[in-house]
Amino acid sequence: MSEQATSGVLYVVTCATPASEHVGTLVGLAQTDGWTVCVIATPAALPFIDKDALEAQTGYPVRSHYKQPGTPDLLPAADAIIVGAASFNTINKWAAGIADTLALGLLTEGIGLGLRLVALPYLNAAQAAHPAFARSVQELRAAGVTVLLGAEGYGPHVPHQGSKNLPNYPWEKALRALDERTTRSTPS
Repeated sequence: MSEQATSGVLYVVTCATPASEHVGTLVGLAQTDGWTVCVIATPAALPFIDKDALEAQTGYPVRSHYKQPGTPDLLPAADAIIVGAASFNTINKWAAGIADTLALGLLTEGIGLGLRLVALPYLNAAQAAHPAFARSVQELRAAGVTVLLGAEGYGPHVPHQGSKNLPNYPWEKALRALDERTTRSTPS
């Protein structure tokens, strides 16, 4: 992946899934690729992550709540967002335009701002079979979000067996998809 195609600020949004414990893997891959990375966690994701380690790795605070009015933003503006370990809940709320957390506020706004957006879900096959999920994926894709599901990203796991797939969670596919979106949107 070329440094020119990937330089900028990347927000990594992470959700309350077992894969989020390893979101530092995505952060490291993105940093190696030339991105300045900031982590945004849904409030429910906080028990899944090592906030201190991520802050040390990125040099920025991990944000999970809206800032107070009138206070400066501690993070630089995003050029792109990857939702790594995107939960069933976040995918559905995002598609419905619900912005009840900082993470969802940034994601819903990101569509309107025309940011490069990639979602790498982490869910089980029973959740993926729910009709709302298919509609949500379709809505997000129609809005320009790259949703990496199935062979192109993450294939939903057998219910109650997700931890068996953690070592093979395809963080690199999210970064590769973002690089492909960046290359396509860069004028020649």
